[in-house]
Amino acid sequence: MPRISLIDENATPDIAALAKKIRGARGGQLHVFYKALLHTPALASAWFDYNNAVRFQTGLGDRARELVIMRVAALTGCDYVWKVHETQYAAPAGVTPREVEALRNWRKSGVYGEKESALLAYVDAMTQDVAVPDAVFDGMRKHFSEREILELTVLIGAYNMQTRLLRALDIQPARA
Repeated sequence: MPRISLIDENATPDIAALAKKIRGARGGQLHVFYKALLHTPALASAWFDYNNAVRFQTGLGDRARELVIMRVAALTGCDYVWKVHETQYAAPAGVTPREVEALRNWRKSGVYGEKESALLAYVDAMTQDVAVPDAVFDGMRKHFSEREILELTVLIGAYNMQTRLLRALDIQPARA
């Protein structure tokens, strides 16, 4: 049970319009996360726009994006993000069930090549330590352009924020 109430998407005409916008861009879904954010419609709207930009308006490939999001979820213990991305987004992004499982302990798995290992090390450093060692950043430079590094850094930061918010408010995915 979330620590704050979930807002009825039809509570006011403004909230209903925003919920309709979000549903339209999310395949008809209004994730429970947005029902909490609707306490402050301006934040829900800004979050929606920012999240869309971070996920869909960059040059990042689907696979890299999902590896980042799911690794952040694994490190922060955010079952909400993990479950949603494991069930809805991983396979279409080309992340196999074996690779999904390996994300929890990727260093020992031997599943990921040099480029993805550099990316996952970067996710780990940003999420666990905040400060990124030069050696980890140098690993990123070997495989990613500056634009890609920036976009990956923003994605990692955004999902660190989202997973922490979900954990703090104890928001879980809706039951099917």
